[in-house]
Amino acid sequence: MKTSKILAIVIAALGLVDAVYLIAIKYANNKSLCFISAGDCLSVNSSVYSEISGIPIAALGAAAFLAILILLVIETKSSLLARWSPYLFFSITLIGVIYSAYLTYLEIAVIKAVCPFCVLSAVCMLALFALSIFRFSRSPLE
Repeated sequence: MKTSKILAIVIAALGLVDAVYLIAIKYANNKSLCFISAGDCLSVNSSVYSEISGIPIAALGAAAFLAILILLVIETKSSLLARWSPYLFFSITLIGVIYSAYLTYLEIAVIKAVCPFCVLSAVCMLALFALSIFRFSRSPLE
């Protein structure tokens, strides 16, 4: 397995764990779970911007990281997946980076609180996006 693929799997797994933890914070509504004192994860995670139609944003993040993990693990199982996997990986991470940028803007400009776990999620998605671009640069597009 290539080093960049292993790195992507590790980062996606870290993002998934982080997103699941954010879901736990959301439903527990317990400030003690926000053990990092450099930020205000409870304010961010309980804001009106933390859900879409009752679905926690963290659950959407978890779904994205899980989809990336599954994609990376099974992409060699079929020629169709092998061919389309780089495009899917790029698409998911592009959407994730754009939405993470929007959420970071909301944290800073609107909520006026920063959640370190949300920042970690955004950094993981950005790193995965960079790796998706790297994959395109390493193999010629058909």
